[in-house]
Amino acid sequence: MLENKKMEFWFVVGSQHLYGEDALKEVRKNSQTIVDELNKSAKLPYKIIFKDLATSADKIKEIMKEVNYRDEVAGVITWMHTFSPAKMWIAGTKILQKPLLHFATQYNENIPWKTIDMDYMNLHQSAHGDREYGFINARLKKHNKVVVGYWKDKEVQKQVSDWMKVAAGYIASESIKVARFGDNMRNVAVTEGDKVEAQIQFGWTVDYFGIGDLVAEMDKVSQDEINKTYEEFKDLYILDPGENDPAFYEKQVKEQIKIEIGLRSFLEKGNYNAFTTNFEDLYGMKQLPGLAVQRLNAEGYGFAGEGDWKTAALDRLLKVMTNNTKTGFMEDYTYELSRGNEKALGAHMLEVDPTFASDKPKVVVKPLGIGDKEDPARLIFNGSTGKGVAVSMLDLGTHYRLIINGLTAVEPDEDMPNLPVAKMVWKPEPNFIEGVKAWIYAGGGHHTVVTLELTVEQVYDWSRMVGLEAVIIDKDTKLRDIINMTTK
Repeated sequence: MLENKKMEFWFVVGSQHLYGEDALKEVRKNSQTIVDELNKSAKLPYKIIFKDLATSADKIKEIMKEVNYRDEVAGVITWMHTFSPAKMWIAGTKILQKPLLHFATQYNENIPWKTIDMDYMNLHQSAHGDREYGFINARLKKHNKVVVGYWKDKEVQKQVSDWMKVAAGYIASESIKVARFGDNMRNVAVTEGDKVEAQIQFGWTVDYFGIGDLVAEMDKVSQDEINKTYEEFKDLYILDPGENDPAFYEKQVKEQIKIEIGLRSFLEKGNYNAFTTNFEDLYGMKQLPGLAVQRLNAEGYGFAGEGDWKTAALDRLLKVMTNNTKTGFMEDYTYELSRGNEKALGAHMLEVDPTFASDKPKVVVKPLGIGDKEDPARLIFNGSTGKGVAVSMLDLGTHYRLIINGLTAVEPDEDMPNLPVAKMVWKPEPNFIEGVKAWIYAGGGHHTVVTLELTVEQVYDWSRMVGLEAVIIDKDTKLRDIINMTTK
């Protein structure tokens, strides 16, 4: 289901006619070489196209207009090969509506100390051009990305690659559609939000449907479809009836398959790529969707429980950026508070994303204890480990805020044989005490999207693209700074 559109990024090079046509020919040649080499060896997620030299205001405006209206163009990478007077960038940059990266690099890595002369200086003056161009972007408040360093350097190339993934997410954000089955969980505050403002600022469409609309689609599912999917489970998962009667186990699993097929059909018909459910809104359903949700998560659908449409949309957004790898809806559940070994256990009632799985998931059927429905089937697995980010979005009434917390997912101290849900364990940055305090002071919700594929900086880059207030909690965080920022 998660199919990124074929996207590309345009490489636009700043120069001017002051240095003569021979110089411009050299600029063009060098620019094409950089683009060719980056596409060949930089392991970029998308192709870079050398578009043109930007030597006049009319040319720049023409390029930016085309960027805006070409669906396959996800953003612009600019390079100031020489000194490019920034007034000629104003009109074009003002109308640019897609992500912008200023690549502060230079064709040659080293200064030719013994042979350098004014001809060389005139042609290779990125240091000069970067300052002029950077000023106008700051003046225009473009919130663009700046990457600095030699273009052949692998770390520099990775920064470009990381930004391209975020820019692709920015483009995909405009087509995120969330189907809400039922409303928000009653009396819960943080899941609420202004849907109109979210559509204006982030491009997200959020539509409500009664649970009966889903039930009607489920009723169309054939037994043959259900049986075929159940047979596929035998290769994909460990089928574990446990203490259940085998016939009862199979019946409960097949009910989740029915929900899954109905849900997928409903979402596909409406072009929805994210959805929410609510255990308080299940009239006409036998079970709360569990395994059904997890299976759709694995395909790339965004999700959040309890009607939390903001987190569902955010989940879909980060899945696009990561190509649906180790990214999903999560909830902080309980703490380990032994001194020096503090950590959080994350899970949810049922719907932990299987893209996190570090082992082959088991399909189990257990009582749920909420929702007053039948025992639902769900996938159980241990989560992956590694560096990552937890992200939460909240509506403060006057504006949206994004909270970005660096974390390290770790192995649990012991097995948890009696916990009938998938789970992850992590340590927040800068440390447990300060991290949890900062999250709470900033108003962070109990629902998050966790990803082990993105960095704090990448998520922050997206927040700047959409003009979103961001609170960063990482290894450099000072708690008083967070408190001061969030109490203004």
